[in-house]
Amino acid sequence: MRIGEHNFIRQLQLHNEDALLYVIDRYGGLLMSVIRRHLFRIPDRQEECFNDVLLKIWMNIPQFDESRTTFKNWAAAVARYRCIDYLRQYRKELETVGIDGVQVSGEDRALAGILEREISEEVETMLYCLSPPDRELFRKLYVEGMSMDQVSEETGMKKEVIYNRLSRGKNRIRRQYRRERGV
Repeated sequence: MRIGEHNFIRQLQLHNEDALLYVIDRYGGLLMSVIRRHLFRIPDRQEECFNDVLLKIWMNIPQFDESRTTFKNWAAAVARYRCIDYLRQYRKELETVGIDGVQVSGEDRALAGILEREISEEVETMLYCLSPPDRELFRKLYVEGMSMDQVSEETGMKKEVIYNRLSRGKNRIRRQYRRERGV
């Protein structure tokens, strides 16, 4: 079967490897440009990230909804969020090296600071559409890594209320993202 623009999504859903090759040929440049833009300070991780993005696309293609966005935008978003994960992972590695008593160079510390700012800016951009209390909930749970019990205890809110606010907040973020992308 010949894979083309009209059938590659269905073939990806059927896990046809030829469809993945089509994605690499057709959208590989876009994905690499997104990855390079976000991981320009750690070029040795770009190829690995590209492979992870392809794996994420392969594994999550059933969640793709053509009525909500184009494949191009969806794939670019997968790449962007994978890059953020890589930046977090790299920052954590730099912190771990420093904690273990190994001398961390000034350049590595500066890079860690730059990465921290980039991640913070991305998160702030995503959370901007939320009310300040909702932003704080997202920060506590997803940035600081607090447990739901800790957040519930600290804020005095029931877990059900927090789950509802998170759900509404995620929907708001999705709508904002679609508006920004013209989807």
